[in-house]
Amino acid sequence: MIDLKGKVALITGGSRGIGAASALRFAEAGADVVVNFVQAEADGNRVAGKCRELGARAIAVQADVSTFDEVERLFRVSVESFGKVDILVANAGVWKGGAIDELSPAAYRETIEINLTGVFASCRQAAMLMKKQHGGNIITVSSTAGQRGEPLHSHYAASKGAVISLTKALATELGPYGIRVNCVAPGWVETDMSADFLKIPSEIHKINAGIPLGRVASADDIAGPILVLASDLSGHITGEVLNVNGGSVLCG
Repeated sequence: MIDLKGKVALITGGSRGIGAASALRFAEAGADVVVNFVQAEADGNRVAGKCRELGARAIAVQADVSTFDEVERLFRVSVESFGKVDILVANAGVWKGGAIDELSPAAYRETIEINLTGVFASCRQAAMLMKKQHGGNIITVSSTAGQRGEPLHSHYAASKGAVISLTKALATELGPYGIRVNCVAPGWVETDMSADFLKIPSEIHKINAGIPLGRVASADDIAGPILVLASDLSGHITGEVLNVNGGSVLCG
């Protein structure tokens, strides 16, 4: 039912986890794909190669999304390669812990610059382009932490809560230009970012016990809802936060 032929999707943090799973979902649906990475060049190229195997045109582009100039270059290369960007998945992020009274200013800035500034800069560049194109679709990736907070991850929770507010602000601002802006808020997900923590038997038992569906999500569990939000099936949805957490956090 989802046909994205003729569309171009740019996915930040696309070399692994949710970003990589989303890239493959978009390729399966017929979209051309830009896989952004910051350091993992081999992984970025691998994901782009898998997209091409699925019949999509795809490239991997290195860029640090926490830097406005790098984001501008990322979009420029995307347009030079495919002529446009119809869909932005602002997914790149980091998850690092620390008690607030022990957290270094550098650790705080790293999280805020990647998780918030990176999303803001990507949305800013997308808005410039999509206004000229008279339409587009932006999906941001937040977290349950952005809704209920998360102890020992206050800077992370703050960044993800800000992403939700940014999503709602841009939905009303960009709606008149035919641009939809929505957010996916995952709970626990099996990715490289959480792998070490989820390997601890006592922790995974507690986590699964707190999820009504009884398991941690796979990256593909999150990529599917992202794809739906990017499709015409959600054509009258904007400013929404779609919670994908197995029922662990029930937000209205």
